[in-house]
Amino acid sequence: MTGTTVVVLAAGKGTRMKSERPKVLHTMCGRTMLGWVLEACLGLDPIRVVLVVGHGAADVEREARRELAAVGREDLLRVVLQEPQLGTGHALQVAAGELGSADRVIVTYGDMPLLTSASLGSLELAQADCGPDSTAFLTAIVDDPFGYGRIVRDDDEQFVRIVEQKDATAEERQIEEVNLGVYCFARVPLGDTSRGDLAALQNNNAQREFYITDLAGIARAAGRTVVPVVLDEVEEAMGVNSLSQLAEARWVVQGRILDQHLANGVQIEDPATTFIDYGVEIGVGARLLPCTVIRAGVKIAANAEVGPFAHLREGTVLHEGAKVGNFTEVKKSTLGAGAKANHLSYIGDATIGAKANIGAGTIFANYDGKAKHKSTVGERAFVGSGSIIVAPNNIPAGATTGAGAVLTRSARMGEGEVWVGMPAKRLAPRAPSDESRGSSERS
Repeated sequence: MTGTTVVVLAAGKGTRMKSERPKVLHTMCGRTMLGWVLEACLGLDPIRVVLVVGHGAADVEREARRELAAVGREDLLRVVLQEPQLGTGHALQVAAGELGSADRVIVTYGDMPLLTSASLGSLELAQADCGPDSTAFLTAIVDDPFGYGRIVRDDDEQFVRIVEQKDATAEERQIEEVNLGVYCFARVPLGDTSRGDLAALQNNNAQREFYITDLAGIARAAGRTVVPVVLDEVEEAMGVNSLSQLAEARWVVQGRILDQHLANGVQIEDPATTFIDYGVEIGVGARLLPCTVIRAGVKIAANAEVGPFAHLREGTVLHEGAKVGNFTEVKKSTLGAGAKANHLSYIGDATIGAKANIGAGTIFANYDGKAKHKSTVGERAFVGSGSIIVAPNNIPAGATTGAGAVLTRSARMGEGEVWVGMPAKRLAPRAPSDESRGSSERS
């Protein structure tokens, strides 16, 4: 078998995150860090994905299966438990039995969500170009290399060794090229815990752990080629170990999402105050105004308009030309073509017909304290300002509620009717006057 096996190390607890949630399950833009990492890995079209789990193992595995199942690739997944956790080299030893017979093995991390398929592909290509027994690994040129392992090169710029911060000389600490710990190994020399490079790993260090870093030195000592591959985009080097770093990484991901929508023809008036989650679908010509939040699972058709200060939650669908405006929140609801909800409203679990108008301050009271209920508003219906629609309910096509109307569940509106009051009742058509009747009789 040829191709690449990808190993994702995701066993850590992440104590600096100050959370019981496994570190890799913290989210950025509506998706877990693990989800972003797996997407990058799948871009390589691997023959197998090996996930090394530890803290919160069941939850991490469940999320990985969900992500891969969503794109029909769950068959690639193999899961191994690292317990106890004795270092990154130990994690790869634990995974050895699931590596298969691929040509190469790429090792990456579940807390590096900014690393792209393109960069992993460059790593894979570098290893292939340097020979079947070679090792390649990612490096970055950083302004502040403190804490990272430095890449020592000779006068010909060839790799010599990786030296850790604590072991580096004063001169070596000035080196700005650092190791990121992301590797592409030739499968055969890697071996397993009984033979090959993995078996040669030692834990004679202060932490008594096995480090994946040592594999580069073992390969070079054996006379095999080891090549550092410098990242083009240094932001991809970020590993997330704290909530502060998570927030920083989220800004990068958000920028990528916004750029993609802009390139697809979406008008985003102020990207700095517009927040769009992963997996949002937006049509060409749609317009997003400032201070708008659009969560995962939202679909916006061409020429729709959202904002300013609007919040669209999961399950919201806006058809062509629909408008959701100032301080309006929409959840699990559909607005038909040309429908409008322009001001200060909450629309939850509702279906709004084409060209219907939802007046300012309208509330769809969809929750009775135990369960959510649905409502419908027909085409060209007019819901007056300050109306409260108690779900479940139905406002038929062409019907109207007066300002401040409270439409209770017992209401049975007919098409074209007008209902007013609290509770709302049907407004009877005005009876003709005697004078008008007389005029009719004399005519």
